[in-house]
Amino acid sequence: MKNKITKQSEDFSRWYNDLVLQAELADYSPVKGCMVIRPNGYAIWEKMQAELDRMFKETGHQNAYFPLFIPESFMKKEAEHVKGFAPQCAIVTIGGDKVLEERLYIRPTSETIIYAMYSKWINSYRDLPLLLNQWANVVRWEMRTRLFLRTTEFLWQEGHTAHATHDEAEEETLKILNIYTEFLEKFMAVPVLRGLKTEKEKFAGALRTYCVEAMMRDKKALQAGTSHNLGQNFAKAFDVKFQSREGNMEYVWQTSWGVSTRLIGSLIMVHGDDKGMKIPPRLASTQVVVIPIYRDDSEKQAVLEAAGKLIEKLKTRVSVKLDDRDHYSPGWKFNEWELKGIPLRIEIGPKDVKNQSVIFVRRDTGEKTPVRFDGLEDHAFTTLEDIQDNMYKTALKFRDDNTFEVDDYNEFKEKNKRDGGFFSMYVCDSNKCEIKLQEETKATIRVIPLNPPGGKNGSHKGKCILCNGSSKQRVIVAKAY
Repeated sequence: MKNKITKQSEDFSRWYNDLVLQAELADYSPVKGCMVIRPNGYAIWEKMQAELDRMFKETGHQNAYFPLFIPESFMKKEAEHVKGFAPQCAIVTIGGDKVLEERLYIRPTSETIIYAMYSKWINSYRDLPLLLNQWANVVRWEMRTRLFLRTTEFLWQEGHTAHATHDEAEEETLKILNIYTEFLEKFMAVPVLRGLKTEKEKFAGALRTYCVEAMMRDKKALQAGTSHNLGQNFAKAFDVKFQSREGNMEYVWQTSWGVSTRLIGSLIMVHGDDKGMKIPPRLASTQVVVIPIYRDDSEKQAVLEAAGKLIEKLKTRVSVKLDDRDHYSPGWKFNEWELKGIPLRIEIGPKDVKNQSVIFVRRDTGEKTPVRFDGLEDHAFTTLEDIQDNMYKTALKFRDDNTFEVDDYNEFKEKNKRDGGFFSMYVCDSNKCEIKLQEETKATIRVIPLNPPGGKNGSHKGKCILCNGSSKQRVIVAKAY
């Protein structure tokens, strides 16, 4: 068996790295800061891609692809945007054996190259809305990297849309936020908080940024997805205009939005335990593994024959794999599939064949249940649905149990340092207070919640926990990845 995984309680960061490597999700690349996504990890990404792609297309979006290289002059057209990304940019200065006349940025994000094309394609209100998405890789030169969570190169999707009015762009921004929420909660079994980023934390060049935030098992926050209303900033920079119904030339209103392979990191840290991964059934490329158990060749034939018949039944409802490798013991296989997070294990031995039953073992709870051959496929399907639901409820309870409403700064600092978690508190709009909060506690305002709960006496307004000034509503504060 592989090396033992460090316990979460001993060192959460080391536990995470051990799991990623030993579950064969990813490995370190010879290129510093980059990773190799192995088949086990890429299978999860493919499932994520498939579900999100379906959801995007159902709402009218189409896929396209744009160049990896962006002319430096494009990056400089939107000053706030280039300022925000400058420290992370990788730049090509030589092509072949010649110094380039204009340097090329390796895309950290694609707003500039895409909107240069939009200025060619959009002429009239009849061309709107333009709803495009691309699946691509991006490069951001990171100083401190961690597999899946923060790497120099990573995979993502980035949507870019153009609209005739601010309200249409805002509707699009919130529509995507809802898609991300639905995907994370229904497929990843990860509960999220939805809301706005502060002015300090919003995307460079955006009018406003919405996000979804999730709590990891170490009680830190992870930003799982963002959706930006870009206003007309990029439209003006790239002269993206259209003729309105009234015959006037107007700038379009734009949005951009994205999620990345960082979602795999969040999946690990929300559901994983000391045994390894727990993959929600709806994202598992293999939902069920069948392990035959026998002592000799006389038992082997009967067990494998029965297992083969069961596999054919199971295939009608679930994705299933038969692990009939002779060179590993059943116990070794149990540990391996628990490490890799397969939702349901089915054990079948000579006595089970005789009794016309098998043993179901759930990855989420470890519960073992005898199940008859008759109706096995239906029972497997309903068990997987129950696992999916239970994983979400377990994660939600963990988040709720570690979310606290605080109104005293010293109380917050002590609890944040000792226990961590999500803290609901009043903070004013001042950059000064937001910076002080981060410098003194290493926590940040993760999200200004949509539809916030009422504060004391049912009021949404209160006093800033740092300066005692007026605050419009409670925000969620936490340490984060």
